[in-house]
Amino acid sequence: MDDYTTALKFAMIFFMVLMAIEWVAGKLLKKSIYNSMDTISSISSGMTNNIKSILKLSVVIISYQWMYNNLAIFDIGSSWPVYVIGFIGIDFAYYWTHRWNHEYNILWNKHIVHHSSEEYNLACALRQSISDVFKIYFFLYVPLALIGVPPKVISILLPLHLFAQFWYHTRLIGKMGFLEKIIVTPSHHRVHHAINEKYIDKNYASIFIFWDFMFGTFQEELTEEPPVYGIKKPAKTWNPIIINFMHLIQLFKDAFRTKKWSNKLKIWFMPTGWRPDDIKDKFPIEIIEKPHEYEKYNTNHDPFIIIWSSFQLLFHLAMQFHLIYLISHMDIDINFSSLSIFEIVSQYQLFLLYGLFFMISVWSYTSLMDRSKFSLYMEIIKSIIGTFIIVNFSDVLSIYDGVFVSEYIIFFYFIISLLINSYYQLIVNNKVKGFSLSS
Repeated sequence: MDDYTTALKFAMIFFMVLMAIEWVAGKLLKKSIYNSMDTISSISSGMTNNIKSILKLSVVIISYQWMYNNLAIFDIGSSWPVYVIGFIGIDFAYYWTHRWNHEYNILWNKHIVHHSSEEYNLACALRQSISDVFKIYFFLYVPLALIGVPPKVISILLPLHLFAQFWYHTRLIGKMGFLEKIIVTPSHHRVHHAINEKYIDKNYASIFIFWDFMFGTFQEELTEEPPVYGIKKPAKTWNPIIINFMHLIQLFKDAFRTKKWSNKLKIWFMPTGWRPDDIKDKFPIEIIEKPHEYEKYNTNHDPFIIIWSSFQLLFHLAMQFHLIYLISHMDIDINFSSLSIFEIVSQYQLFLLYGLFFMISVWSYTSLMDRSKFSLYMEIIKSIIGTFIIVNFSDVLSIYDGVFVSEYIIFFYFIISLLINSYYQLIVNNKVKGFSLSS
């Protein structure tokens, strides 16, 4: 098991504990911080990103290891000052990665899911991308490779740097005095997540706020301008997989519809939100112009939907730990380098199917939260894939050394999940007027 997966296993538990503490604190302070549906959507988004990371479903254009082997001028070892240099270098790279992801149409799709929640709490920090497949920012790490920061140092620091961005996604901590000039605080990041005109495209830094001071993107949180959270083109769905690709789909639609060939290419590299003039009026999209007047997305749901969706969430959290256990138990080193597509499918078939099952299942229950008609279709596909896995891979039933769960329990879950989904799609939805059919 690699360093990142090991760190992720413990981070998931730590994050859940902190979210529970924030929820309790909010109740004690009589502040409404969490919305059940939004929280389930946020955590589900984090889980899909975890599955992608565990299965290493990313394409690295040029690895840091290669740059270090071929570009390093010095051999500076791995003493504590090297870790400090590495951390600052990573933070600098993150600033520009983050900023460019916001500023260009073609890159915004990699980051949109993180901003899609209309709440601001620790759960929304878990909204991480699955559409960020190609790792294109390798060149930002060239300076670290040149001076000889070892790959092992980078591999240790990267997850620490990512996890250190979790704590400031909260409304319960106010301004923090002199620290406001040094590190990113909850106040700074509330500004970053806001869609108020004054706050748009500000405070890109991840750990050290001085990058924003240096590059002219800092904005203080103002008492007279309370932040309103979300994205300018509201997602209006609880389905994190759809949110991950909604901007990309819109770009493809606009590129196809515009008459000018120059616009078909230009649209990808223009500032985020730019659309050709010949399609703006013909194919309008909803944009939030007055954030303080915007009504947050909500769906008609009864208490059972919340209970069932919460159960699904817990079940899928357990599935994450189960997948990590299976990889360790079967002593599998997931490494796609130098393998053909056929070799990848044949060697890692179980894990790829497990990941596919997981994604489709998340799609199903979060779309059910939307009351989407497509939820039932995904539930049927999920049941078929799940049954195939159980029948053909007996190892998947192992939950601990020598301990196996009965396949009948899993089949019972499939049946119950399908029945509940069918009930809401075929009976309840036909009685409820105005429910969302967003897919």
